[in-house]
Amino acid sequence: MTSTSRPQSSLAQRKRQLVADELTEAALQLLASKGFDAVTVDEIVTSAGVSKRTFFRYFASKEDVVVQFLGEMGTGIHAELTGRPLDERPSVALQHAIWVSMDACGQQSERALPVVQLILRTPALLARFLERQAQWREDLAAELARRLGLDADTDLYPRMAAGMALTAFDSVLRHWSASDGAQDPADLMDRAFAVIAPALDAVRSAR
Repeated sequence: MTSTSRPQSSLAQRKRQLVADELTEAALQLLASKGFDAVTVDEIVTSAGVSKRTFFRYFASKEDVVVQFLGEMGTGIHAELTGRPLDERPSVALQHAIWVSMDACGQQSERALPVVQLILRTPALLARFLERQAQWREDLAAELARRLGLDADTDLYPRMAAGMALTAFDSVLRHWSASDGAQDPADLMDRAFAVIAPALDAVRSAR
């Protein structure tokens, strides 16, 4: 029984993920092309070829689609930082971690740019983006503290460093968005981290 139930469970999970991905893609592209307020859930489900009931099985609202997209960005950044070599300078490790999400945007600019612009230009979504970044900061601070043997609750460095890295990420996104994708994300990222690298690597002075 166990040997047959596991494949069935895995198949069901893959099917759920496929539906969620199709809904997310349909929603993000519609929202980006028509504007957040102009798109209804009915339009999203029609575009995705599913029922309204199915949509609400995965998302609480159309805003929730974007919030989940942002959550996946944060998960990717944290996972990349966790996997960086422990002897790497903080500025290098953080730049690599932040670059994961920025590079994904650049590699799929035709799809990602309208979504980024939608988030930055829609007050409700921008508020959720900043809310998510606050959680990312805590997660990155905890990982930095672990890597450096610091206490995230008493040492200044972890939250300050995480905050600086995310400010660089936010600035790069905004410049890339404002240029309609014309500016090179890699160049923007290098320039942003060149500014903050000395502070990121001054770990002992921030303790």
